[in-house]
Amino acid sequence: MLEWKKRLSFVIVAAVFGVMLAVELRTTMPSEERDTRDIWELRADLTKEQQLEQQLLEELEDYEEKLRHYQEKEAAGGGAALEATVAELREEAGLTEVKGSGIVLMIAPFSTADYVGPVTATVSPELLQRLVNELNKYGAREIAIGGERLTNRTAIRDINGITNVGRRPIRLPVEVKAIADDVDKLYSGLAVSPIRDDFIVENLELSISKPKSVIVIPPSTERPDVKYMETASAGKEEK
Repeated sequence: MLEWKKRLSFVIVAAVFGVMLAVELRTTMPSEERDTRDIWELRADLTKEQQLEQQLLEELEDYEEKLRHYQEKEAAGGGAALEATVAELREEAGLTEVKGSGIVLMIAPFSTADYVGPVTATVSPELLQRLVNELNKYGAREIAIGGERLTNRTAIRDINGITNVGRRPIRLPVEVKAIADDVDKLYSGLAVSPIRDDFIVENLELSISKPKSVIVIPPSTERPDVKYMETASAGKEEK
């Protein structure tokens, strides 16, 4: 009888200890992260996703149209189609001069009659990249900074304390050119953008010209680094 009571007491103590341990683990385990966004934030995120989807669909349609265009040219004449394709690829790679309507921006040290602060001699890569993002946001098709054409290979980075666009060091004042299909949208978008305030914070001034009918953007000085390709022999037969 005494042995049975000891076993019962042990079972009860073990059960109580187990319940206490379970409660302790439950209270110390991290709670699941809840989505605290309100309805307006959710709508804004949804709008962004819809805009991205629309952009991807437009790009896909553009590529399909180009494919049909190449196929038609190839059917008409292989040599002419190849030359036209090479010309288009050179233009898309930024290896040709581009002209169009656009705007000119000037980045210079901030100075007024009563300004007594430090004079900035350069613009940071982060701020310059922010400006490029704003230009793209409002429809810029081609951009040049300090005479350097931007392509998808162009890096904006700090090298020994000096901002470089590609291989070109940027020193103030620096001119930024942008071409757009809808130059009025580009100009009005930048006019209300807070980007100029960002420049003032870094003791810089960003001035924006009125839309111009002709802006000339030079070809990129960078050349694509072609790897794993060989020149085909004219007399080499295909296997």
